[in-house]
Amino acid sequence: MQKSDLPEPWLRGTMTEVSAVQRAVLHALELAREDLERWCDGLTDEELHARPGGIAPVAFHLRHIARSIDRLLSYAEGRQLSPEQISAMKAEMDSTGTRNELMAELVVAFAKSGKRIRAFSLEQLEEARYVGKKQLPASVGGLLVHVADHTQRHVGQAIITAKMVVAQRG
Repeated sequence: MQKSDLPEPWLRGTMTEVSAVQRAVLHALELAREDLERWCDGLTDEELHARPGGIAPVAFHLRHIARSIDRLLSYAEGRQLSPEQISAMKAEMDSTGTRNELMAELVVAFAKSGKRIRAFSLEQLEEARYVGKKQLPASVGGLLVHVADHTQRHVGQAIITAKMVVAQRG
């Protein structure tokens, strides 16, 4: 059975060993990975960096997804951002990187995030956390849900941009 024949990850009955919140986040990330692989397949390096109508390129969304997941999970783990994470965040709009490099960064980010998300216990979900320089209040559970929400938002934007780029080939 091909991935396209399968129901969405949340309907596959997988990852039942983790809490419902973690499972939902992990399923959202699995769907994101599958959607990005599907819609970015066949895009050239130039197309990944194209900005139709001046919008952010697919490459930005791929980098941003990988790096924002890392940042959000750092906050969920009770840490603030490292200088390396801040530097990487500032470089997300760079127009460098091949399709293989961008997808490899995503694959690594999804793999690492899965382990990090699974490391939280159900009891930790209500624990207070603080985000950014302003130390805005959040919780572990809220940050985990935002990992899924934020990732899906950028997947949608990447898909729309990819469709626009492909339409311009004509």
